[in-house]
Amino acid sequence: MRQRVSVVTLGVRDLARARRFYEALGWHTRAAAGDQVVFFQAGDMVLALWDRARLAEDSAVEDARGWGGVALAHNVGSREDVDAVIEEARSAGATIGREPAETFWGGYSSVFIDPEGHPWEVVHNPHWTLTEGGGVRLNPDT
Repeated sequence: MRQRVSVVTLGVRDLARARRFYEALGWHTRAAAGDQVVFFQAGDMVLALWDRARLAEDSAVEDARGWGGVALAHNVGSREDVDAVIEEARSAGATIGREPAETFWGGYSSVFIDPEGHPWEVVHNPHWTLTEGGGVRLNPDT
């Protein structure tokens, strides 16, 4: 298996609301209004939104309705970019779980929670490299 992630699918209870939230962040989809899955191209990977119960069934897991132990991250190039993205998320209707602040490891980050309860860390990590296309590269000493 190659060392990569191609698609992240978020199980949602209200697909229309989740779609509106991500579109309010400026994300674009070609999904039709009645589509059962909404796909967003996210750099070299895809973020998908799908009915939570159907995702659990398809994934062969029991949905305990609790947090699934997964957090998403959006790396940016500066502290100011963290602040800007958090304000965008706030305007789109996100709950801010942690306001922007310095981290113990020398970075700067914040957390927003989408309307379906999925946490996103928005982070500037000065120890990693961002590619021109927004990808993240671990530095050799990391």
